[in-house]
Amino acid sequence: MQQLIEYLVKELVDEPDLVTITEISQEEATTYEVRVAPNELGKVIGKQGRIANALRTVAKAAAMKHKRKIYVEIIA
Repeated sequence: MQQLIEYLVKELVDEPDLVTITEISQEEATTYEVRVAPNELGKVIGKQGRIANALRTVAKAAAMKHKRKIYVEIIA
């Protein structure tokens, strides 16, 4: 799952080397913290959060195959 999120985010930004993803596992869910350069934050969030919501939707759909709940947080 982390590789999928990482691939999608790196394709959105101009500086893919600065993208880091941290996985925080809990009993019922997994949270992925996506960190990008501050000047790239707008590209990952998109207008009115559309790109961020699409990223979360794709990640949640992929997680359904493993019957897990996941959350994606975007941090500058």
